[in-house]
Amino acid sequence: MNFEFPLKELPAVMRGPRVERRRVLVGGSAYWGTIIEDGAEQGLLRLDDSRVVDPATVQHLPPVAPSKIIAVHISYSSRSFETRNQPKPTETPTYFTKPPTSINGHGCEILKPADSLYLNYEGEYAVVIGKTCRNVLPDEAWDYIEGFCPALDMGLQNYRDTDQGSMLRVKGADTLLPIGPGIVKGVNLFEQTLRTYRNGRVVQEAHIGDETIWGPHYVIADIARHITLLPGDVILMGTPCHSRSVDPGDVVECEITGLGRLTGTIVAIPAPRASALGVGHQPTDSPEVRRVAFGFDERVPARFKDNYVAAQKELKEKKT
Repeated sequence: MNFEFPLKELPAVMRGPRVERRRVLVGGSAYWGTIIEDGAEQGLLRLDDSRVVDPATVQHLPPVAPSKIIAVHISYSSRSFETRNQPKPTETPTYFTKPPTSINGHGCEILKPADSLYLNYEGEYAVVIGKTCRNVLPDEAWDYIEGFCPALDMGLQNYRDTDQGSMLRVKGADTLLPIGPGIVKGVNLFEQTLRTYRNGRVVQEAHIGDETIWGPHYVIADIARHITLLPGDVILMGTPCHSRSVDPGDVVECEITGLGRLTGTIVAIPAPRASALGVGHQPTDSPEVRRVAFGFDERVPARFKDNYVAAQKELKEKKT
């Protein structure tokens, strides 16, 4: 049974030709379309009604409508080294869920409430389920994948003290899962590089094949032992090292070579109205919260820290 890397045989979903499907808003209506891969119209989007549009001129909608979103805690070796100081965080994967209402689209606004100090980025790739999946073996799991998307698994870290076990508000608040621009198949995922940008500067980078601990085939087979995965469901496959907090005005992007580049802008909003009345657990700024929000700079490449600080400085100068 093929659990490990390199894969003995490339699964069909990662064999070419490349196909990218996007969902966009044109003239007030939602349409699916396919990116044109070659010829004079390369890079344009052919809608399913045969019209051709420039994807830079239309609003992107999330390319998924999942019944559930399941996320792996840690599945990159650099993230495990940073947080656990070891190449593998646990013997087997561990998970949390995000509500479907956290979904957001390419070019979106990511909301940061006024009472939340730390909103961290996590650049990831998402696996989109293509057909009902239950009780499968790892080698069979590839056949249930529709494709892959860049994703940003954002997190309100000030709720870690109360929600660390569930991650419900930490990772589940509205707008905290930008995904897209589209769903891609026909690309060898394990030959791609993931990069996260803060205001155009690289703050995360990982070669997916080199750093993967558990592949999506293993994760899907593990989850589907007990939970039926439905078409459109999303599996988030974790982030590499150097997840850090961002501020209103920051532009955060996740680029995965071969898949595309996803963009979101951090926007400040007031604190929830009920919070002013003392309803529920209030955001905290504890040592545990800071440990996750600030990470371990001594365990990550210096260039990530330098780029992060430079991007932060540029944002402050822009505001003044």
